[in-house]
Amino acid sequence: MLTLLEQLDKGSLWQSPGGIHPPELKQLSNQQAISRLPLAKQFVVPIPQVGEQARLLVDVGQSVLKGQVLTEGNGFIYLPVHAPTSGIITAVKPVASNHASGLPVLSCIIDADGNDTWCDLIVSDPSALTNDEIISKIKLAGIAGMGGAAFPTHIKLNTASEIDLVIINGVECEPYITSDDRLMREHSDEILKGVEIIHRLLNPQRIIIAIEDNKPEAAEAMQQAINHSKLPANSARVTVIPTKYPSGGEKQLIQIITGKEVPSGCLPSQLGIVVQNVGTAFAIQDAIYYGKPLVERVVTLTGKNIHRPGNYWLPIGTPVSTALKLVDFSPSSDQKLIIGGPMMGYAINDAYVPILKGTNCILAPSNDEISPDSDEKACIRCGECAIACPALLLPQQLFWHAKAEEYDKAASFNLQDCIECGCCSYVCPSDIPLVEYYRIAKSALRVEAEEKVLAEQAKQRFEARLQRLEDEKLAREAKAKEAAEKRQANMKSSDKDAVAAAMARIAAKKAAQSNDVNQQTDIQNNQAVSDSVNKKSAVSATIARAKAKKAAQATPPPSSAENNTLQQDNSIGNVAEVSMSQQDRIAAAVARAKAKKAAQHNQVITSDVVVNDSARVSTLEIDSTVNDKKAKVAAAIAKAKAKKLQQVGIANDTDGNELADVSSITKTAVASSIGSEKLVTESKTDIGSLDKKARVALAIAKAKAKKSPQGHDRTAADESSSSLPINLNTQISNGTSTSSDNEIIADAEPENVEQDKKARIAAAVAKAKAKKLQQTESSNVESALSDISTRASQTENVDTAALDKKAKVAAAVAKAKAKKLAQQAEKKD
Repeated sequence: MLTLLEQLDKGSLWQSPGGIHPPELKQLSNQQAISRLPLAKQFVVPIPQVGEQARLLVDVGQSVLKGQVLTEGNGFIYLPVHAPTSGIITAVKPVASNHASGLPVLSCIIDADGNDTWCDLIVSDPSALTNDEIISKIKLAGIAGMGGAAFPTHIKLNTASEIDLVIINGVECEPYITSDDRLMREHSDEILKGVEIIHRLLNPQRIIIAIEDNKPEAAEAMQQAINHSKLPANSARVTVIPTKYPSGGEKQLIQIITGKEVPSGCLPSQLGIVVQNVGTAFAIQDAIYYGKPLVERVVTLTGKNIHRPGNYWLPIGTPVSTALKLVDFSPSSDQKLIIGGPMMGYAINDAYVPILKGTNCILAPSNDEISPDSDEKACIRCGECAIACPALLLPQQLFWHAKAEEYDKAASFNLQDCIECGCCSYVCPSDIPLVEYYRIAKSALRVEAEEKVLAEQAKQRFEARLQRLEDEKLAREAKAKEAAEKRQANMKSSDKDAVAAAMARIAAKKAAQSNDVNQQTDIQNNQAVSDSVNKKSAVSATIARAKAKKAAQATPPPSSAENNTLQQDNSIGNVAEVSMSQQDRIAAAVARAKAKKAAQHNQVITSDVVVNDSARVSTLEIDSTVNDKKAKVAAAIAKAKAKKLQQVGIANDTDGNELADVSSITKTAVASSIGSEKLVTESKTDIGSLDKKARVALAIAKAKAKKSPQGHDRTAADESSSSLPINLNTQISNGTSTSSDNEIIADAEPENVEQDKKARIAAAVAKAKAKKLQQTESSNVESALSDISTRASQTENVDTAALDKKAKVAAAVAKAKAKKLAQQAEKKD
């Protein structure tokens, strides 16, 4: 099996899909040699022409020379623009572009001076230049693809891929166009010099010069040039291919020569193949050998309405209208002007558009050469367009999406692979201008892509700005930190103390503010709690009052124990009704006052108990009952004491003691209201008080009996003392009497025998009273205890009004008895 190189050496060819065979019509322009036309008076040079945006280096009114650089730029695909002739810059303004859209583009207007003076050109020997220098000179010369695509040549020649095959495209398959044909015939040697430079830069294994079989003169001229060239032997050859449109397309030509298909979205260089036009090779040799920039090119002026059709050297920027006038153009009424061939070219509406680097033909057909415009009809889905498509696309689908402006969907059907050859439009029976739809769709996608690029660039600039601001901020912070560290290092101890004090004040201020906030919060919480407690207390007081009122209504009548107590008090009062002095009345008044005070104190205590705890009402009722009984007992005892002291005759000595006894008894009765547990203890205390009084009386009696001369009286006194309660004798014998007892004994002095008799009588009475008193107190204590247990089981609430009533009754009884005793004493006197 032969290798690709062996097949190339043998001239093997491969069939390409699609394509058509339209009329060639090349005889109109290829019969005459390439000639020159007179210089135009004015040139329009678009800025830029190829590549990225550039900056204009000249001003209006400035003189320029032929070949002078007018722009500069730094982009990778940037190509400079040169002055096509010498003259003056008269204006820089937008002018209609040489494009199907006809949109205006900024252009430099040059009025030619007619001298056509070149600027200084640098002639070089390629052998003395490096590859980089050669590529740089090609770029500075502004050389672009001359086949029509106008792709920057220096990019193709500076590929990173390893190139095995270079194809020099001399096919020129488009009808009417013969510029490459005439260039190969007349300048084959110059073309081969350019091919030699390409060979040096790419170092391919083979160089194929492809020419259609309808150009035998060009093929022969190129073969002779190869034989005279400096290319390595057997490295270059001329390959003649069948005439078929569009076999001159880059991808189609590669497939015909090598049988390889360039994948969608890929470049031929990725397959190790580079394709260059014969006009481009000619421009390369001009730039390297003579230093000439690309300021002119061969353009085919053809069509039956042009009386001197042919190929002419036209400077870049020459207005189309000027060139047509120079070749005797006679337009028809509805004349069309087409830039390029009838298949891939486009019509222009304004003839005042410039010749560009990619302009290879200006076609001015007559009405006989071109059919009139016909109305677009509906697609009949015949499929002829798909059969004729050399790129194996689906023109029918592309048309539907492009017409519906669904450009994204059109792109999904590989719209970018369309070479705009026009085969589909040529074979369409519905006269649908399919290529026009595809061009519009491509333009829309191109604009969208450019907008995305601009948006991405804007995003990058914005992110760069944010990063720059962040870096500046960090730099400022670092600088401030460094300055602070320096100041701190240079700061004296006093300064540091001042700073520390300031920081401490700030911290204290913050703490004070925090404490104020906390205090306010606590006050608010306390107020809320206090309000809640007051509300609860009010509710409790209301409940207690209701319960007290209910208890008052349900208070039972006095018990039998109370009646017994009253009877005992009456009996005691009857015994004591013998006599009452002024001191007895005083004692009775004191008893009444103490009883009233006890009643008032009981009211306060009862009120407090009702507010704080309603559960203690039952206990207070029991205590109040005992207090009433004690008050009665105290009143009876006071009356008995008063009578006894009157009989003894020592009222003056015992007056203070009696008052103290009454006060002690009353206070004991009031204090007993605290609780049932204290009742027994208080009762015992009362008994002790009574024992004390009995001891006082007994001591007085003994003292008087001792001073009496009668011995039987002393014996009677002894018997009386021995008959006293055991606890009293024991206390007296042990010397436990109080100081008041001793004082009373010391002060007692008998006056006479009558007094001795009375003393003996008093001793006997005292003995009897003491015994009876002990019995009475014991019975009273037992009765009180039983009454407490009974009342505690029967009632739960206390009525303060009842307590007050009982205290008043006791006081009234004591007052009445005292008054009665006083009256009896007065009668006896």
